[in-house]
Amino acid sequence: MSEFRPGRFQMLPLVIKNLLIINGLVFLAQVTLENMYGYRMEDLFGLHYWGSELFKPHQLVTHLFMHGGFGHVFFNMFALWMFGSALENIWGPKRFLVFYIICGIGAALCHMVVLTYDNMQVVKAVQHFNADPAFDTFNAIYEKYGLGNYVISEGNQQVSLQSFRDAWSTMPPESYDMTFRAKLYLAKFVETYANIPTVGASGAVFGILFAFGYLFPNNYLFILPIPFPIKAKYFIGGYILLELYMGIKNSGEDNVAHWAHLGGALFGYLLLKFWNKRNRRTLY
Repeated sequence: MSEFRPGRFQMLPLVIKNLLIINGLVFLAQVTLENMYGYRMEDLFGLHYWGSELFKPHQLVTHLFMHGGFGHVFFNMFALWMFGSALENIWGPKRFLVFYIICGIGAALCHMVVLTYDNMQVVKAVQHFNADPAFDTFNAIYEKYGLGNYVISEGNQQVSLQSFRDAWSTMPPESYDMTFRAKLYLAKFVETYANIPTVGASGAVFGILFAFGYLFPNNYLFILPIPFPIKAKYFIGGYILLELYMGIKNSGEDNVAHWAHLGGALFGYLLLKFWNKRNRRTLY
């Protein structure tokens, strides 16, 4: 099957309609609770590294319904509707929902592997600094993890690591006071890094995106800012390669979970192959 045109009553299928509503309401609750009461829902429902004190098993699912900003939720939901509608129309609501949730959990598991590696690297870097507490060692960590905007609470004061680094650069590189403070700041950074939440439906949506390209490879897409129509297999294949490149690059200032996106695509592929193997007559 290479072409599909939903009927007028199927432009907003049941599961997608409810996912749009739930994600919208949860985002509204996030914004309201944080702005009015200072409560961060991400701490309880966002996905955390398993070694974090904030990790809870339910986060493998609940993080799918939370987002980091209006643009984040808007583009995820737009992509879900744009590419998911055709899939739900041919699979039905039950199979589509199963696919969406499995891709989302699979993406979370892949991201958890990356989080484990990243947190181990942070701990290793800080341990190396503690063994050789010099400015150059501190500065290497500062540059690698993009700590220019990082702020540490010290008593009643907020200390910018940029200002601390700049002050240390004008002093003896092995100043005892500065190395002592740097050890405290980096210990707090390790704890904070482990508690960073991951939110968003992007992993599940990427599984949907992959499935669309897998089932409708020759459908033409009109994607801004690309000035010409492009076949789904080329757009989605190129997108996957871009995510792979960005994941390998692993910029310290990049807060996008690229490996979660790739994990969603991987689990989407595995599930499609499994369904195809079991029942070739009902999957395309």
